[in-house]
Amino acid sequence: MMVSTSSNTGPSSTTGAGSTTGVDLLVGGMTCASCVSRVEKKLNRIDGVHASVNLATASAHVEYDAALVDEATLLDTVAATGYSATLASGAPPEDLDAGEAQNLLLRLTIAAPLTVAVLVLAMAPGLPRLPWLQLVLTVPVVAYAGWPFHRAAFVNARHLASTMDTLVSLGTLVAFGWSVVSLVSGNTDSWFELAATVTTLLVLGRWLEARARSRAGSALRALLQLGAKRAVLLEDCEERDVDVADLRPGMQVLIRPGSQVPTDSRVVDGRSSVDESMLTGESLPAQRVAGDELIGGTLNHDGRLIAEVTRVGRDTTLARIGEMVSRAQASKAPVQRLADRISGVFVPVVLGIAAATFAVWILTGNAASEAMTAAVSVLVIACPCALGLATPTALLAGTGRAAQLGIVIRSASVLESTRRITSVVLDKTGTLTTAEMTVQSVVGDSEAVGLAATLEAASEHPIARAITSYVEPRGRLEEFTNVQGEGVRGVIDGTEVAVIRAPEPSGLPDELASAVRAARAAGRTAVLVRVGGQDRAVIAIGDTIKPQARRTVERLHALGLQTVLLTGDHPAAARQVAEETGIGSVIAGVLPEGKVEAIHRLQAAGEVVAMVGDGVNDAAALVAADLGLAMGTGTHAAIEAGDITLVSGDPALVADAITLSRRTLRVIRQNLFWAFAYNVVGIPIAAMGLLSPMVSGGAMALSSVCVVTNSLRLRRFVRGA
Repeated sequence: MMVSTSSNTGPSSTTGAGSTTGVDLLVGGMTCASCVSRVEKKLNRIDGVHASVNLATASAHVEYDAALVDEATLLDTVAATGYSATLASGAPPEDLDAGEAQNLLLRLTIAAPLTVAVLVLAMAPGLPRLPWLQLVLTVPVVAYAGWPFHRAAFVNARHLASTMDTLVSLGTLVAFGWSVVSLVSGNTDSWFELAATVTTLLVLGRWLEARARSRAGSALRALLQLGAKRAVLLEDCEERDVDVADLRPGMQVLIRPGSQVPTDSRVVDGRSSVDESMLTGESLPAQRVAGDELIGGTLNHDGRLIAEVTRVGRDTTLARIGEMVSRAQASKAPVQRLADRISGVFVPVVLGIAAATFAVWILTGNAASEAMTAAVSVLVIACPCALGLATPTALLAGTGRAAQLGIVIRSASVLESTRRITSVVLDKTGTLTTAEMTVQSVVGDSEAVGLAATLEAASEHPIARAITSYVEPRGRLEEFTNVQGEGVRGVIDGTEVAVIRAPEPSGLPDELASAVRAARAAGRTAVLVRVGGQDRAVIAIGDTIKPQARRTVERLHALGLQTVLLTGDHPAAARQVAEETGIGSVIAGVLPEGKVEAIHRLQAAGEVVAMVGDGVNDAAALVAADLGLAMGTGTHAAIEAGDITLVSGDPALVADAITLSRRTLRVIRQNLFWAFAYNVVGIPIAAMGLLSPMVSGGAMALSSVCVVTNSLRLRRFVRGA
């Protein structure tokens, strides 16, 4: 289903007629934008069906009403159009382009030397032309190397249709046929070199194109193939090596140092650092202890972990990300719709132009050979390959690279949204901050702070964990009491110690009173340490700002975007975070529904709003925004929450996502401009006889290679660019 930029939907929905279901088809035999247009039109003519067909991925995503249509009907419809279709298996995608490239390389290896020989015989001065030998040498080139074009043209002709292959096949066969007729009739003029050279150039272009398409889709394939194949299952205190496919939720697995996490799971026992860079783009390993989530396919570094399986198969994080990225690659940006409409009528128009070119040249008194040369040039140069590849190859490269960096883009329409946004609204807790309490400052006696750590070691409160993580405990705890709403008290080495929420500053020593006021002004929690009845220290506890937060805000400003901090936290805490990160304005102390109202107020003021939140608490605001960016740690909730998901939770990915999305859209526009300009300029020049068919064939092949190569630049995108 195409996902809008202002709402989030699941894989299926319900309509008045019945249940709407989504299915992915692998479509074989498509070679150009005209093929895409034909398949898409045929599918969309079926009642209850909405289909989007993609040339670069050789696939179709179809949403259909299960009460009106079944999968067999969809497959039969594609077959009736002249193409093969099978249901996508859901397994990691095969590199079909690599297989096609190998096949084309074999044809090219045979065609190239034969074509060189024909050119030498036809054009080298002082050598006999030997036209019958040229015929013998040209036949394998046109018949074998050019067979993919002829076969596709014949299949389309059977269905009373025409595509790019029709133009290529017709052009080369006309040149070859004219040469044979001339040879048999005793005419010394022949175009064998033309037929051979054009065919070889087109096969060369198709081979380069297939190789480039393979590279464009390599990022997603590499990501999906990183999943583990085997796992160590723990049953009745025994270890057993099993296939990952045999795992079920609730089972326990052993993850040794240096091995992959077999599937999504939760740590039951052990501690280790886990390399999650293949999914999150984060280079530093993450520390994982009991209770933490593990993502299948990540690499366990140095510790021994026992984990309980939580998700398997297509429900895992890796599989869900792959599915969403594949869906985005199969979708179409709005700018592609114009290309689709044009390509639907392009080939018949070109055939008409070629016929008109031939007729005009004959009627103006030119030789039939000259008229045929101009007509063949028109046929060859006009192939709309570049139009069909402009959008999907850029999406393959852009969304694949994004996935490597931990950025999941839900659909091509999201790219348009990133271009239009004017304001970025950021949640505080979990987005700009770590959502973990830490010691921000200490004023007073350091020995008293050590005693406080000893006392807090007996508590599970977040403030207690912050203090014990900050300093080593001192002394031996003899008594401990938790005072609800106040703090903790106890006896350490015979001395009474209390760690309590700081009272009003007026009753404290000047130094500690100033510390309490400063902590509260910054929105932090002030804790007083009292030893033997004396006030000895003030500890300021607060959330920690993520290291990349300020740099992220600076990059957003550099992109010309306004920034707003939107949080339910205390205004003082919000102002402190805004000041430290450089955010322009603050909206604080709001409930979830208040966040939605704030988004709507910004939109009413003319702003196009992107919302960045944690993907769960901010779900409503993410939906209300024009563009939702969900921070998360790879959980299903985070992946489903926004139009773009930032898997690692690193705020730097916000700017990376917007920058890469905009860059991908820019490449799409460049590709489409080149594809249109090439045909608009090339066809009239060819019709005027200013381009030979050989030059036209080279130009056509070059146009497709240029489009794909331009898209491949997105694979070099680096974080922080």
